[in-house]
Amino acid sequence: MQFKLSRKRKWIAVGALVLCTATPSFALFGIGDIVFDPTSYASLVSQLTTLESQYKSFKSNVVNFSVKTQWQTALNKMKQVQVVNRHGETNGITTALNQNSTTAATTAWTNSSVAISSNTNSYLASEAAGNSDKLTQLAIVETSDTVSPDCLNAVGSYRAARSASVTANTSLQANQLDGTSTTNSEVQQLNLVNASQAQQLNEQQAQGALHACIAQQMTIQNMQEREAMVHDLNLAANVQAQRNANPTGYVNSTGTYTDYLP
Repeated sequence: MQFKLSRKRKWIAVGALVLCTATPSFALFGIGDIVFDPTSYASLVSQLTTLESQYKSFKSNVVNFSVKTQWQTALNKMKQVQVVNRHGETNGITTALNQNSTTAATTAWTNSSVAISSNTNSYLASEAAGNSDKLTQLAIVETSDTVSPDCLNAVGSYRAARSASVTANTSLQANQLDGTSTTNSEVQQLNLVNASQAQQLNEQQAQGALHACIAQQMTIQNMQEREAMVHDLNLAANVQAQRNANPTGYVNSTGTYTDYLP
């Protein structure tokens, strides 16, 4: 009797095993309602593979960079300039070079420059523009009086902006170098990149004002050099014209001085 029960249990176990492993084939004989579909199975495998890939990608995006100090750079600070002022000759220059104030820059330049006297102004009033070396010199002075205060203000503005941005730059760099999970999510890192690019744009614009100042100063220098060369050319031509009109030869001499400059 025990042998029969043991044998019966074996057949039941085998039958259960067959039912578990051969379910798809039962449908061929009308038994069961679940059919194995290779296409659906392949689709599920593909979806699982995609999800696994997305998970790995997401995981790699939130992994922290534990060592960021190797990227750390130092911020070059602009020191405050102090111009020597022994007898009041540079009143306001120090302020103009350290602050963003057009008024301070204009006042400082005026205080440190020699003014054109009323006698000079009256003398130049009778000169013809375009044919007077004196008016050309006046044009250089007037241009310099306009450009130079602008350059003083550009330098002062740049220094003031750098000083005001120290805290923001330090905070941004600290967050960028943070190796913890506090600031290492993908969105946070993108925000830091945007903030860094905005700071770079501000720096470029500030330096653009300095570059414009340099170009202005070069223009004044070119005006001075041109005026000096034209003056020399005109002087040589006038001397030669005077010699041709009034020869300066010795008595009983047929030669004249043609290479002598008075």
